[in-house]
Formats: sequence, C-alpha cells, structure tokens
Amino acid sequence: MNQHGIHTIDTAFQREHFDAAYLIVENGRGAFIDCGTNHSVPLLLSALEGAGLTPGDVDWLIVTHVHLDHAGGAGLLMQHLPNARLVAHPRAAPHLIDPSKLIAGATAVYGEEEMQRSYGQILAVAEQRVQVVEDGQVLLLAGRALEFIDTPGHARHHHCIWDERSRSWFTGDTFGLSYRELDSAKGAFVIPTSTPVQFEPEKLKASIGRLLSRDPQWMYLTHYGRVGDVRRLADDLYRQIDAMVAIGHESDGLPNRHERIKEALAALYLQCAREHGCPLDDAGVEKVLRMDIELNAQGLASWLDRDKRA
Repeated sequence: MNQHGIHTIDTAFQREHFDAAYLIVENGRGAFIDCGTNHSVPLLLSALEGAGLTPGDVDWLIVTHVHLDHAGGAGLLMQHLPNARLVAHPRAAPHLIDPSKLIAGATAVYGEEEMQRSYGQILAVAEQRVQVVEDGQVLLLAGRALEFIDTPGHARHHHCIWDERSRSWFTGDTFGLSYRELDSAKGAFVIPTSTPVQFEPEKLKASIGRLLSRDPQWMYLTHYGRVGDVRRLADDLYRQIDAMVAIGHESDGLPNRHERIKEALAALYLQCAREHGCPLDDAGVEKVLRMDIELNAQGLASWLDRDKRA
C-alpha cells in the first residue's frame, strides 16, 4: 500500500510482518524511517529501486531510537546512501557514532552467535553524517515538512515524526505493537511495549497524549504497519499500561517474579484479544506475542528495580 508517497517495507527481521521500515518519496527525493538490521539493507535498497529512486536520491535516514531492530542496520545502509544524513534523537546520536556500548549490551543479552545471526556486525556512522534533532524541530524532504517530538516512555532516546501531508505519526515503539494476524472485525489490536531498560509508564502515557494532540489520521508503527482508529487504540494502550503497572507491583517481591509477570501479562493480553475478537485461538495469540511477553516482563522488572533505587 502506498499513500502520500509512503512505502511500507518488511525488513524480514524475525518473521514476516513483524518489523517495518518506511520510505517517504517526495518530488524524486527519499527519506527512510527506521531501517531494521544489516540483513534488511538489500530489502531497503530494492524498495528504493521499486519506488523509482537511486541510493543517491535519499536525503535522510531517520531512526526513531537505537534499539537494534530499528537502527541496527543504519551504519551499513549509510554506506550505500552517498548523500544522506542520519537523523537521531540527541540521546541516540552518540550510540550511532560509537556503537560499542550498544553492541556490548546486546551481546550480553543475546550472546555472540545470536548477535551475528539476527543483527550482523553493527557499524559506526561518521559524526559529520549524523544530524541531531531537538524537540519541535522540522526537517524538509523536498519541501515536505517532517517534525520531530521527544517521546520518552519506551526509551529515553525515542522521538516520533509528524508528517503533516498525510496527518500521520511514525511512532517507532511509542504507540505500541499491532500485528496483522490479530486484527478482527473491530480493526487493529494493540499492546504497549515496555522493552528494557528504560520503560517509564507515566511518561509513555504522556507521549501518547502528545501524539493524539495532533488529531492524527494514521499511525505508522514499526511493529507493524499503518493503523487507524487512533483514539480507540490509544484508550486500549492507556488501560493496558495501567494494568501492566499493577501486575508489576503485585508480582514484586514474590519468588519467581519474572515468571509471575510473564504469566500475568499473557493472561492480560489473552483477555484483551478475546474481547477484541481476535481470530486466533489462545495458543495462536500466545505464539504471536511470545517474544513481546518476555521482553515486556523484562521491561517491567527493569522499571520496578530502577524505581526502588530512585
């Protein structure tokens, strides 16, 4: 689907229809928003060709934040885009210029073998090719305004991008996760993402509120694709964030805290899925959400432990 010059690209990370990047085309110029991993780069270059552009026609590679499923391929992709600048949140830019801490942190979690399988070698980007954007700043793509706002909650180095032309936000992970397998007659199904290590529930709710203040028509999620019915989805996110916080508090201090949180999150999402009329059975819903349940449990634990230290 291509509306307003916006192309959705499946980066093929983990599975089909899990991880998206976007290409905006305006008057023969292009901007990528998020880029997946190193393994995604051929797909992005193919999408460029399919849109009638060359790598030299790309002005911007914009990353919503530096989690590797969004920005792991930025260094390699920039080697193919001779005229592009890499656009990043002020807190994200240093990790793109020197990704050593990102690599060390991810390797500690996944191990060297899984790092190579899922992400490949994370490459640095020369400092002079990185452009930092502050809250409220506007960049132009062939005259088309793209506005950046700071959206903490999922990560402190996260921003979202407003495209006035389509009245849409490119939301990264701020507006949650919505997989097409879970759509029903009511429309899209959504859950929040509290991936470690910087989940902050009240800030996430405030960031969602900032997105709603523009009365957007569409949200372009990295996981996965374009969704409408924005107000309903926002209400679902607010309710689930509150429920996740309650689960965290109820599980804190108990034996096997992580497993208890996972079980409670799975029950919460299954209940929401049933209320939404999702077409998959319980086992199918859990299969689609298995990785997110694990990561959300880790995110809740990180938040609980950080809250104790504060």
